[in-house]
Amino acid sequence: MTGLLTSTVPEMKSDSVSPVAVLLVDDNPNGLTARRMILEEQGFAVTTSLNAEDAWAIFQQTRFDIVVTDYRLHGMNGGDLIRLIRAADSPARTILLSGFIGVLGLNEENTGADELILKSNKEVQELLRAVRKLAHQTPRRRPPSSDNGGPSTGIARRRLTPRKSAGNR
Repeated sequence: MTGLLTSTVPEMKSDSVSPVAVLLVDDNPNGLTARRMILEEQGFAVTTSLNAEDAWAIFQQTRFDIVVTDYRLHGMNGGDLIRLIRAADSPARTILLSGFIGVLGLNEENTGADELILKSNKEVQELLRAVRKLAHQTPRRRPPSSDNGGPSTGIARRRLTPRKSAGNR
């Protein structure tokens, strides 16, 4: 009986599974380093970038499961980066960090992010919760926002164009 249990233990531990690949973007080097260390300590493979333009270049060359980006960045902002990722039809999940979520009216629909996290004293717990949650979900694609006229599924089209308004043209 003991031999049976011992022989099954190595199969339960799978070293051949590659860690979840995370691209972390923040123009604050201290915040970037702190988040990188926290995520790496939890076993995630983290690549960092100090701006969205460089992050986009890295993203196009490497497969990432999750992109975590600050919203306010020099040059292109985090929302713009997420829109590029979505336009590329990437299955990567996205998390947007900001201290201004309420003030700027940011939400999942107008940013395309899978998760939004308010920078606060609960940020570390929320970041780990969101990354773990998204790492265990199947990749999902969001339809482009309605303002860019991109393709959408029939379901999304019906939601974006309610039947009531069709008669008011």
